[in-house]
Amino acid sequence: MNLREIVKTPSTKFVDVRTEQEFEMAHIENAINIPLHAIPDNIEKIKNMDAPAIVFYCLSGNRSGQAVSFLKQSGMQHIYNCGGIEDLNYLLN
Repeated sequence: MNLREIVKTPSTKFVDVRTEQEFEMAHIENAINIPLHAIPDNIEKIKNMDAPAIVFYCLSGNRSGQAVSFLKQSGMQHIYNCGGIEDLNYLLN
């Protein structure tokens, strides 16, 4: 399954790792906001998301890449870096 198919799957969850202020300005519908600095404190919350795939995004893909890398090192699977919010919007439309 490619990333476009993953993001279009209704059961996929989206995590926005930008700041709360960035999230409030614009975000993907139904995304949850866990800023990058808060990822280590929310590992269990992320692991307990009932989803076959979790897609992370930010503004450019840098922060979401860091989050995915950290979580993979923590043993998580089926997590994906979609890059920036514009990249994700492109795949969703």
